[in-house]
Amino acid sequence: MTTFEKGSATAKGGFANERAICSKFDNWRKDSEAQLWLKIMGYNLEKIDSVSAIQIPVRMKKEHVKELGHVKELGLEETYEETYEELMKFKKTDVRIIITIGNIIKVENLSLKKANSDADYNQVDKRWVDTYKEMWGFDDEIAFGLKLFTGEINPYSYPDIIKGKPLRDKRRMFLDELPEKLSNKIISFFTDNKILVVSDILKGRGGLSANWMLVTRYNKNDDTTTWILKDINEAMKVLGSGNVEMSPRGSLYIGKITMQRKGGTPDPTKLQFKIKPCDLFELEK
Repeated sequence: MTTFEKGSATAKGGFANERAICSKFDNWRKDSEAQLWLKIMGYNLEKIDSVSAIQIPVRMKKEHVKELGHVKELGLEETYEETYEELMKFKKTDVRIIITIGNIIKVENLSLKKANSDADYNQVDKRWVDTYKEMWGFDDEIAFGLKLFTGEINPYSYPDIIKGKPLRDKRRMFLDELPEKLSNKIISFFTDNKILVVSDILKGRGGLSANWMLVTRYNKNDDTTTWILKDINEAMKVLGSGNVEMSPRGSLYIGKITMQRKGGTPDPTKLQFKIKPCDLFELEK
């Protein structure tokens, strides 16, 4: 199977950040990786007139939305201005690629994930419980349980919930410490809404949702970067595969995605979703 067919390869040098990826696409006529990526996306290199890449910042001011490139030509300018808050809420794009073929302008949105050689976790989404409640429509009881889980609500304020049992962490409750009826209700919600949840935390919605996921893994020992580029729907299928179930430590597995309390600083009581980007390389085995 060729590198193009596999969608992955190992290249000399490091290019694991957004700026380096943009530079490779901008230099696509000479850059072998960028050419492979364009082929994987389904483009005939001989028909392409130009390729440009724009790094999408984590936070973007409303007045900077027009700088995304060819927004007006794509008929998105007015929509972007009117739905700025929604655009930012569901943004999952790190790099936007603009491809010109004759009079046709095509846009590809990439979500970039850096994988460590030890297959460590990578945060893909974090928000307050009430924001997820607004997004996904779960009820007050589930919101209450998740706030106990994150520590946004102090469990010792509700002695009837604790019932005198010692908690493993005095700041919060793990799912297996919640009343069984409540923990089961939380698990049932994420089971019933698994597709929506996986899509929102990996793909997003709207004009800055991701079309592709590019995972890069740099090996400093031999100065190489292994990468894999997959259609976002295929990436979601891999990372979302498996049951929704409680983890041994009392967090939640949603397929290969882990839901847990964020911890650390700042905002330690937000809800966080994490993946192991290296799981995507399992596609090639």
